[in-house]
Amino acid sequence: MPRLKPLPPETTPELKPFFDFFLGTLGFTPNSVLTMQRKPKLVQALAQLNAAVMDPEGEVDLGFRRLIGHVASKVSGCLYCQAHTLLGAHNFGISDAKLADVWTYATSPHYSPRERLALDFALAAASQPNAVTDAQFAELQQHWSDGEITEILGVVAMFAFLNRWNDTLGTPLEARPAHVAEKAIGARGWTAGKHAP
Repeated sequence: MPRLKPLPPETTPELKPFFDFFLGTLGFTPNSVLTMQRKPKLVQALAQLNAAVMDPEGEVDLGFRRLIGHVASKVSGCLYCQAHTLLGAHNFGISDAKLADVWTYATSPHYSPRERLALDFALAAASQPNAVTDAQFAELQQHWSDGEITEILGVVAMFAFLNRWNDTLGTPLEARPAHVAEKAIGARGWTAGKHAP
């Protein structure tokens, strides 16, 4: 059961353009945002941050950025964000095989060595305390540009906020991301947990 219930979108009509922003990437306004509308400036700030972090003109593939968010969310244990990032990755063209192997990316043939380095970095950056080492960062720089690394870390940092928000509030998970997550990683042990509607 959610600690704060999502409010209907019509509760704050002036936020409609911000709610609509999420229709393009997810196909619906997430319950996290509908909960957040109690403080409209938070919704506005999140939409702006999300637009910057997931900028289509960025250097890192949009689907892969969602997988970075997934790994960061797995570290924090946020099942809601794990499902949302898989839906986003799916919506941006990541294959079912790659989605299914996201928890075993280190040994999966569906992930390149370059992608593994980025996901290892995301895992270390999302850890508490932060586990990124100088050696790891230097190796990352051999395969990813400074601009790409900035984008990767932007994803990790944004999901740090979203993970805390959704896991603390027990945000109820919507049907579409729940379905995608169940199909992709349900056999590996993923469940909606406290986020089940």
